[in-house]
Amino acid sequence: MSTLELAKEKTVAENKKIENISGSEAVLKALLAENVKTIFGYPGGAIMPIYDALYDYTDRLNHILVRHEQGAIHAAQGFARSSGKTGVVFATSGPGATNLVTGLADAMIDSTPLVCITGQVFAHLLGTDAFQETDVINITTPVTKWNYQVTDATEIPSVLAKAFYIAGSGRPGPVLVDITKNAQLQKFDFEGYTKCKHIRSYRPKPIVRKEYIEQAAQLINAAEKPFVIFGQGVILGKAEKEFKDFIEKSGIPAAWTIMGMSAIPTDHPLGVGMLGMHGNYGPNVLTNECDVLIAIGMRFDDRVTGRLDKYAKQAKVIHFDIDPSEIDKNVRVSVPVWGDCKETLPILTGLIEKKTHTNWVARFNEFKKKEEEICIEPEMKPTGNVLSMAEVINLLNELTNGEAIIVTDVGQHQMVACRYAHFKQSKSNITSGGLGTMGFALPASIGAKLGAEERTVIAIAGDGGFQMTIQELGTIMQYGVNVKMLVLNNNFLGMVRQWQQLFNDKRYSFVDIQSPDFVAVAKGYHIDGQKVSERELLREALTTMLNHKGAYLLEVMVGKENNVFPMVPQGCSVAEIRLK
Repeated sequence: MSTLELAKEKTVAENKKIENISGSEAVLKALLAENVKTIFGYPGGAIMPIYDALYDYTDRLNHILVRHEQGAIHAAQGFARSSGKTGVVFATSGPGATNLVTGLADAMIDSTPLVCITGQVFAHLLGTDAFQETDVINITTPVTKWNYQVTDATEIPSVLAKAFYIAGSGRPGPVLVDITKNAQLQKFDFEGYTKCKHIRSYRPKPIVRKEYIEQAAQLINAAEKPFVIFGQGVILGKAEKEFKDFIEKSGIPAAWTIMGMSAIPTDHPLGVGMLGMHGNYGPNVLTNECDVLIAIGMRFDDRVTGRLDKYAKQAKVIHFDIDPSEIDKNVRVSVPVWGDCKETLPILTGLIEKKTHTNWVARFNEFKKKEEEICIEPEMKPTGNVLSMAEVINLLNELTNGEAIIVTDVGQHQMVACRYAHFKQSKSNITSGGLGTMGFALPASIGAKLGAEERTVIAIAGDGGFQMTIQELGTIMQYGVNVKMLVLNNNFLGMVRQWQQLFNDKRYSFVDIQSPDFVAVAKGYHIDGQKVSERELLREALTTMLNHKGAYLLEVMVGKENNVFPMVPQGCSVAEIRLK
């Protein structure tokens, strides 16, 4: 080594500040280096050293104390989905860690970036069935993108750097880092934090193969009835503009999955509605009439495809996806296009011809008119005295002008909201798509509001799902989170009841659920609210909710036995969708 090189190395070493700190403080320094500002969590014995260190960091890290660990992880999901950043969760060992499992599974299937940090018993107690010890690594392996147990504090900086990189790169997902108590307490020489940019054998983005994009362009240019179906991959890839440019140049009608909704404005002229079991009539039926089916950032979920042996058999299928394992997994494709759609779509757009497909788009409009006549109009303007969920959502659209973030729970209200809600900007529809987790909406809305403080956030839930995480009203109270809560109460577990009505001869088995006085419960948490059941009071009640300074709960009584149509019955083709 030359004299000059030795001098440079000495200068670098002198400038590098080495601190002797605990593993717990190293965790917090890592979060700051990753630009984390908000943490959702609940303390306990095994993670107490991290919380003790956090006491001195509250000026830089905003910790939200939830009422249940499941609330923490759903809140982190809502935060990630509204902000586009990685959500962060703290939980203790044993029941604290196992209470995260539902949220991990939800985040895994919906590709939500999370870093969950759990405390663990001392390393020398591992495997002894110590108090609040669980094998969280093996429990969470199937529902995480990556997990790791730290037993030595010196590993913490590099492991957390890897965790954030894996969670947020490629197809995002949840990561869990389990840190034993001795590693949290252990002092070591901290040489700084370096963000991870590469991991050997991990390739978050597959190599883009232009020859496949060229093949896709040839099929699209020759197609007479091309059809685009798109999912959340467009949003996760921050490719909304690139996607819009593609459909507008190609003139191809485009339908969204429940997770892809809001990637383009819902009133876009080429947006033809939602796919799936309770999706729109035209997109479902015409899937089996198109000659080229272009799937972008979606995974051909069974709720979208119906019977696979009857799904789009007439079409050439082009599949754009960042995750190579999704291609050919459910639907056999003619042209696979691996890669980030933010990179692949501009190449495709440059290769396709500008077209309009006027007659083909008109076919979707014909189906839309039929759906409006049979399904939509009766739901939007019911003739009886009983309110329908659809008219509530329709009026909400008018009052919010499509600018709000809507966070839905799971059930009939979810399908109605996703069918009828209007959105003007991306990251506006937040729901539990793949796992269908009841109890998701209330905590997720807390995170969504903290991730997008400038936007109106409305949690829409049914009477069943709202009660699953109702304790998070305490979190809203403590932190003054300005979320609007709309409970659509039909005194039933509505979606299960609908299936029992249609397919089990109205044998309503344990779906008649009783609820508390939701408004009184909210007032117990110092949250204002009201209950309405009359149509003439609905507009004023919704306006009061939206204009109220602070959190507000509005309970709306809706029809007990109203059903959600259209519907593709389980085991049927998408073309067999029922309008009534």
